[in-house]
Amino acid sequence: MTASSVASPTGDRTGTAHTITVLLYSDDIATRDAVRVGVGRRPAKDVEIAAWRECATADAVIEAVEKERYDLLILDGEAAKVGGLGLAKQLKNEIYDCPDILVLTGRPADGWLAAWSQADAAVPHPIDPMTLGSAIADLARRGRTS
Repeated sequence: MTASSVASPTGDRTGTAHTITVLLYSDDIATRDAVRVGVGRRPAKDVEIAAWRECATADAVIEAVEKERYDLLILDGEAAKVGGLGLAKQLKNEIYDCPDILVLTGRPADGWLAAWSQADAAVPHPIDPMTLGSAIADLARRGRTS
């Protein structure tokens, strides 16, 4: 699954609409629900999430990323057993052409951990839907540089 750009009927300034697929990892269903409901299907006028895949374990994330293509991975840095920050670093180092990764950090001061994890973006808890939606839209518009 890959991002696609098509002519946009909305007349946005870029002239393209970005359709993405997202894998969401957290061991906490409340966190997964907060992300999905907060962001919705359209984090921005020109960005649409075509499909969500939810995973509650790190093993499920690794298996999913090895078998299918996602445009964006959202990983909860506060997940128990295997946190999203360590998982992000593992994926960036082990998965060829790894998708962009957005990590949910415990607090704004954890930005250095996000940098260590090689994540492409970070949003702190508590989850603010506007901030998260903006980060997702920025990554979708930017496209993958790897």
